[in-house]
Amino acid sequence: MGETVGMTLIAAILAYIVGLPLGTLLYVTGKKGLKPNRVLNFILGGIVNILRSIPCLILIIVLIPLTRATFGTATGKWFTMIIPLFFASFAYVARVVESSLNEVDQGVVEASRSMGASTFQIIAKVLYVEARPSLLLGVALTSISILGYTAFAYDFGAGGLIARAYSIYRSHPMTYLSRPELWVILLLIVIVVQVLQEAGLRLAKKLDKRKIAK
Repeated sequence: MGETVGMTLIAAILAYIVGLPLGTLLYVTGKKGLKPNRVLNFILGGIVNILRSIPCLILIIVLIPLTRATFGTATGKWFTMIIPLFFASFAYVARVVESSLNEVDQGVVEASRSMGASTFQIIAKVLYVEARPSLLLGVALTSISILGYTAFAYDFGAGGLIARAYSIYRSHPMTYLSRPELWVILLLIVIVVQVLQEAGLRLAKKLDKRKIAK
């Protein structure tokens, strides 16, 4: 559990450190953005689309030299999965952020601009505030996706709940369904996913200013 939470949490944080500003830049430079820039938007969008097209397992293999240079080893430890999980996730985060910002009412943005707000002020005090519910749901969905990616940790001896479940099957291919630990692990995974999803939904509802007052 500790390895799974560690891989998921650290990779998600790193993915948002890069993905949030990248997604914001994609929105800002888009056709309906605050500072449309066709060339820059095309380049950034191309990079994001390419990264999203590469399967996580391939990314892990390609990034082995970087992982080894960073941690001194590329296999056998849970933290060696952080770099590939980060690269597999930040492009997804960028698109989630861009989509969330596109949902903000353009009337609110134009009103802020007419009042003399700078681009940075509109982003920080209007876009992020108005898009908070959607952004929080994005965090939950991203974390769940990263949790699923940790399954590849088995191939590199990096540990985690999903890798442990697969190792039970490999060790007991004929009787794995009768092994109690397999069902315990499955229950733990379901609990983690439900907690992430429910936390995201509750926070999103709590911060949604579009709710109709009763």
